Amino acid sequence: MSHTSPKALRVIQALFTLALTLLGLLLVTFALSALSPVDRVLQIVGDHASQSTYDQVRHQLGLDQPLPVQFWRYLVNLAHGDLGIASATGQPVLHDLLAVFPATLELATLALIVGAALGVAAGVLCARYAGTPWDLAVRTFTLLGNSVPIFWLGLLMLALFYARLQWSAGPGRLDDLYQYTVTPHTGFALIDTWLSGDMAAFKNAASHLVLPVLLLAYYALASITRLTRSACLSEMNKEYILLARAKGASEMTILLRHVLPNIRGTLLTVIALAWTSMLEGAVLTETVFSWPGIGRYLTTALFAGDTTAIMGGTLLIGVCFVVINNLTDMLVRLTDPRVR
Repeated sequence: MSHTSPKALRVIQALFTLALTLLGLLLVTFALSALSPVDRVLQIVGDHASQSTYDQVRHQLGLDQPLPVQFWRYLVNLAHGDLGIASATGQPVLHDLLAVFPATLELATLALIVGAALGVAAGVLCARYAGTPWDLAVRTFTLLGNSVPIFWLGLLMLALFYARLQWSAGPGRLDDLYQYTVTPHTGFALIDTWLSGDMAAFKNAASHLVLPVLLLAYYALASITRLTRSACLSEMNKEYILLARAKGASEMTILLRHVLPNIRGTLLTVIALAWTSMLEGAVLTETVFSWPGIGRYLTTALFAGDTTAIMGGTLLIGVCFVVINNLTDMLVRLTDPRVR
């Protein structure tokens, strides 16, 4: 019992912290909606509706109640999966989010896999050959990744690889030929086209993913490379590394067998932050490539002044951010005895 009680206490504490964070997120999201200058009632009834119609709709929405009552009603509706009706689409916000979020998740996850794999490898090589022309070239390349506007680079990639060279497919997730022939079982284009058995549709979906995935992966790679290099160089100045060198271990062996395991907590945190930033920051990429994800959905809702859709999308992204960060902290504790 004495061995399990502290663990159970830590689990309860972590769950309580997660619940408190999510409640704070809900409160902030609700406050932003309540303070929005956009009149939700006017969006529904229009500018020429009578005062009685305006008051009736306002009462139906519960906007004539005190803010604490509105917040409680919001929590109750949320517990039943009710995020409201999007004025731009006329559909429940939850239905819209379930339709568009898989596209963003697919794009961000594939970009993370590519960016993390290349970023960690490049960071380790930069640490191994620190101060060499290779190190300078990679650092310059990653610096450009944090400096060049993502929408400009996306347009450039489309103009070069799609319009000029015709090496890849254009905007969207599928060509019109396959758009209505593939049944969206999961919402993930690669999985749905694979399940359909149409290999031409699968190749088409993959070709549409190449440019946006590479673009987002480049920006993830830029930050992951720099932080991996910095963490490796910091670790290589410690005494146990000097002991390994004295025993005759090569620099690459030291990096792979000693340094990388000791910075895995840092790497997990950096990769998780890159993933969450792509989930919430792919707006410009999705707009440039006409990618029907949550970023494009929020952009459309923002221009339409649809506060209900904006509130639901912001809440979904916030929940993803909180959950991924908490899962990463738990994973770091499980894999790193020093943290435990």
